[in-house]
Amino acid sequence: MTRRVVTGIDAEGRSCVIVDGPVQPYGPEALGFVWKTEELPVDNSANADILAGPFDFDDIHRRSSTFVVMEFPPNVPPMWHATDTIDYCIVMSGEIVLELEAGDVILRAGDVAVDRGSVHSWRNETAEPARCAIVMLPSKPVGAGRTV
Repeated sequence: MTRRVVTGIDAEGRSCVIVDGPVQPYGPEALGFVWKTEELPVDNSANADILAGPFDFDDIHRRSSTFVVMEFPPNVPPMWHATDTIDYCIVMSGEIVLELEAGDVILRAGDVAVDRGSVHSWRNETAEPARCAIVMLPSKPVGAGRTV
């Protein structure tokens, strides 16, 4: 599991670590929530772990941000979807296929992708898991109302 380190400000006004531990696991794809915010711009004054309570996936469509780590096991069936978000994806390890309506793109460790609310799916055709870090920010809808 990915280690999660979050900084904050201590009682003396100094920078410090407020969280040091694994990402919060969620779902069959070993989805791990790293952080979320309640609104933009972000209020960094509180030191509470924002993920201490249950995560609501609808949060990604609110005026907020969401940071997740996803692990895609080999041969997981694709799930076509679109969200009203802009997603910044960094492939941390392995290889993943970004499926789009007009064709596929193979992404390898170190590659980055920006999904701008398009209809898409992820597919792992290798024998090893693929791990991606993804930051999601709300956006105006472009593809979420469509189905494939």
